[in-house]
Amino acid sequence: MDTSTIEAKIAEHCGERTATGDLHDLLAVVAERNGIQPDEPELERGTRFVIGYVEQVPYMMKIARTAAANVGLQQAMGHILELVSSYWVQDRDVIPDHLGIVGLLDDAYCSMTSLQAVSDHFQLQTGKYLFPDDLSAANRVMRKIIGEPYASELDRFVSNAVNEAGIMQAVKSLASPEKRKHFASQANIWNHGPAGEMPVETLADLGLLED
Repeated sequence: MDTSTIEAKIAEHCGERTATGDLHDLLAVVAERNGIQPDEPELERGTRFVIGYVEQVPYMMKIARTAAANVGLQQAMGHILELVSSYWVQDRDVIPDHLGIVGLLDDAYCSMTSLQAVSDHFQLQTGKYLFPDDLSAANRVMRKIIGEPYASELDRFVSNAVNEAGIMQAVKSLASPEKRKHFASQANIWNHGPAGEMPVETLADLGLLED
């Protein structure tokens, strides 16, 4: 799996001088929609969070590929990663890429929620975490930033991708007693809670946390 195209796209748009200003404007609108008038430090924290979320995508794709290979899910995960990668390069996506950093929010959200969905299915069936980072809270924040109707359209893409890849069936096949014993003996499969969730608690003043 080659993430160089995605990395180049992220570097191009996250490195633009307009990226911070565009995110400031977007987050101000989102906060106002939630009845909040954020100050500059709050908008800066929100901007750093969004950029960090987008920039984390290639790293998480690599982590997911390695973790899936360790447990025999490489085929199903490979299909997910292909679908995720194709979304980054297609011309017609939910939020047009010509909008700069804002145009990458849908690409990043699709990627992160797809990977988290696989991890959630794996944890439900085996009791093990597929990778240490729990992206659920960060994904919920990004969903609020993206807003409707776009968020629901992206959720449908993720649901279809998971179904098309046969993730549920692939994970269930790993949940036999024999496989569970194998998981228990593997030190390279994380059996603890999330180790690196993105710090979303600093975003309360933007109205982005759960009600």
